[in-house]
Amino acid sequence: MSDGYPPVRVTALLHAGLLVSDLARAKTFYESVLGLRPYPHRPALPYPGEWYDLGDSQQLHLMQLPDPDAESVRPGHGGRDRHIALGVKDMAALKSRLDAAGIPYTASRSGRPALFCRDPDMNTLEFVEVP
Repeated sequence: MSDGYPPVRVTALLHAGLLVSDLARAKTFYESVLGLRPYPHRPALPYPGEWYDLGDSQQLHLMQLPDPDAESVRPGHGGRDRHIALGVKDMAALKSRLDAAGIPYTASRSGRPALFCRDPDMNTLEFVEVP
């Protein structure tokens, strides 16, 4: 594209932020079910939250703030909703943990080794098996 401006090179997704209504409930899901570990250097912000270190300078930020979309109707399959995708090494282990916690999920309809679930606040998470 030649618009007279220098090109912008986006090189990484550094973090994704998700809104949660109950931080303690969300932490139980992200820590106990998914096994994420809190990032210890979250700055003092004017609202409750938790940050998780995903490796390679990537993070997941939970923010306990009002959700302007809380009343919206969500599609049944997470692949047709806004979502973030997280890489996992062992899809079978993830399925076992989700099953044990009673968290429903759906397989990717693309045929890829991926699945979708929702956290307690209906945020959609995609998990893709990576080598």
